[in-house]
Amino acid sequence: MTMNHLPRTLLLALSAACACSAALAKLPPPPPEAAAKAAEAAAKAAWAGKVDNYKLCQSQDKVAAHYRKTNPAAKPAATGAACADPGPFAYTPPEAKPIEAAGAHSPPGTASSPPSTQTPAAAASAPKS
Repeated sequence: MTMNHLPRTLLLALSAACACSAALAKLPPPPPEAAAKAAEAAAKAAWAGKVDNYKLCQSQDKVAAHYRKTNPAAKPAATGAACADPGPFAYTPPEAKPIEAAGAHSPPGTASSPPSTQTPAAAASAPKS
């Protein structure tokens, strides 16, 4: 590498490092509406997977029944689990806790004494004799 390309390469490396550090910046948490929408989308995707498995199970049963019907040497079908129909998609969002119930503002339990005392910390933690 010649000396002419060193500043250009260094500049390119520094700009790439800045771009990577900007990409790693912490994003703010999504708003509650977006989180609820994402949870519903995840539930719908899981339901779609169950529907796909149900359809696959039905088609496999159909193929196996046709094979047994057309092949006289085929063994009788072993009774296995029947295909489970997932039913229609139904999503009920989880109940949101009020802020107080979530413990965001108040400490757990009730206070039995004031938060500060006149006793120094060293004397409070010293063993009593």
